[in-house]
Amino acid sequence: MMHFVKIYLLLLVFCLPNVHAQEFDKEQLSYTEFLGYVKKYHPMVKQANLEISNAQAALMAARGGFDPKIEVDYNNKEFKGTEYYSLLNSSFKIPTWYGIEIKAGFDDTSGQYFNPQNRTPEAGLTSLGISVPLGQGLFINQRMADVREGRLQIQLSEAQRKLRAIEVLYSASAAYFEWKQTYAEAELYKSYLGFASTRFKGVKQLIEYGDSPAIDSVEAGITVRNRQLNLESASLKLAKARLKLSNYLWIEDVPVELDTTVVPESNLMETLQETLRTDVAFVNVNELEGHPKIQSLQTKLSILEVNRQLKANLLLPKVNVGYNYISEPAYFDSFNTDDYKFNVQFSMPIFLRKERGNLKLAKNKIQDAQYKLGQQRLELKNKITAQQTEIESLKRQKAVIDNLVRDYTTMLNSEEKLFSFGESSIFLINSRENNLVNAKLSQISIENQYYNSNAELYRTFANPD
Repeated sequence: MMHFVKIYLLLLVFCLPNVHAQEFDKEQLSYTEFLGYVKKYHPMVKQANLEISNAQAALMAARGGFDPKIEVDYNNKEFKGTEYYSLLNSSFKIPTWYGIEIKAGFDDTSGQYFNPQNRTPEAGLTSLGISVPLGQGLFINQRMADVREGRLQIQLSEAQRKLRAIEVLYSASAAYFEWKQTYAEAELYKSYLGFASTRFKGVKQLIEYGDSPAIDSVEAGITVRNRQLNLESASLKLAKARLKLSNYLWIEDVPVELDTTVVPESNLMETLQETLRTDVAFVNVNELEGHPKIQSLQTKLSILEVNRQLKANLLLPKVNVGYNYISEPAYFDSFNTDDYKFNVQFSMPIFLRKERGNLKLAKNKIQDAQYKLGQQRLELKNKITAQQTEIESLKRQKAVIDNLVRDYTTMLNSEEKLFSFGESSIFLINSRENNLVNAKLSQISIENQYYNSNAELYRTFANPD
């Protein structure tokens, strides 16, 4: 029953609209193709793309500090048929970049009891004016700082998106390489189980003909059972690796379970470096300026610099000057400079200890970030160089193990010929075969190290696009 359910679910997945099911209707899933699916469909890669969307939303919110604003304040009091007062204060404010604010207003007052300074003509009183900060807030203020930080945050989010996406792609690559390694090991044990079984049957026939001692069947049988045990263990590892790989295989919003008939890419050694773009001959340290980690730290430094400028601005006194031309609504056609409201506000702490302390902290944070940036450049350069050195070493190791496998194969073939002439034994054949199997396992292991080393270099480059 579960088997039919699984078939139904797979058919459902491959029949979804806009899903190219035929791309999986093949015997082999290449690493390039797999990586393309992860980049396009994996939820965690999509989640990394939300970094930019969040930063854009934060910038929009920061720009809201410069949105024009309408304010209305209305108060009315009536008691026992007497209108004590009716006060209307309304305004339309336009904040500008350099802390300057333009304001238009309309005031209307009526009633029997109100503050005389609030008295207005019968038609009301209009005003048009400007407020200018001559100290704090002229060249930088909190609204300006929020917008600058919002713009920088978009740059930071792009770097963080790459760093988050590269971690997903690295983990997916490791899962693919593990699947390929376990598949190769399982196929190896399957092949040599077949060889051992054929040899066991042949030995039993030789024993029946009297051409071989009976003990040889025990020796050959032990080899068969060992190969069966090895194959069962390798098959279990392969099943786990296949399920682990399926965690990264999505089409649209649907997870896809990798079928047991699909096999990994056979010529991955030839295509890997081209896929990951890790086939560079050397590292130019100047090119590291475009690395997401470097860009991230540089952007954080810029954000800290905005904060330092804001803290430094607080050392200035607060001096706000406002001028408003006032007039009855009908009188705006003739400008009279004698009708106005003018105000000046001034305040300043005597010792400025809070402001100077906060500025010192801001400078220390910048210094700390600069230290991290310098150390990060050095670490990246050394890590990339170390990975490239490791890759070159694994290439040399691969060449050596390939020669070993070839020589062990020659030795085994020679031993089998001698056995056919009656000049060797099952023990020697098994010994030669075990050496060959171990060499091939080492070959598979070195190849896997080579794949993972390239993936680690790809991860260090942190360029998932």
